[in-house]
Amino acid sequence: QLQLAESGGGLVQPGGSLRLSCVASGFTLNHHAIGWFRQAPGKEREGVLCISPGDSSPGGSSTNYADSVKGRFAIARDHAKNAVYLQLSNLEPEDTGVYYCARGFDLSCSAYPAPLPAMQEYDYWGQGTQVTVSS
Repeated sequence: QLQLAESGGGLVQPGGSLRLSCVASGFTLNHHAIGWFRQAPGKEREGVLCISPGDSSPGGSSTNYADSVKGRFAIARDHAKNAVYLQLSNLEPEDTGVYYCARGFDLSCSAYPAPLPAMQEYDYWGQGTQVTVSS
């Protein structure tokens, strides 16, 4: 059974950091583009980043980030654990929301430098993890 599971969310003060995990089962994560999305209360789900298949460079050299998170968020793959990690730094209250990872369906992130790929480009989703930035 193909599954994605996020974890690592929590409550953090502005300026703080969190590391979110997305672990896959039933398929090899590195073979697919992976997207992270977030959804704030009362708002539509928005793309945060798209990392290309096989991109293992620090921060993801083949990764496209939303302008709102560039320089603050960084992605990394862990092949041994079949996972990706999203490092959130210098967090702002506007970063509050449920964060989701998703598997790209025949997706090339480079084809979508801006805006990021839409939700319909992904076929499997995790259940989400809550990030709350508040003092």
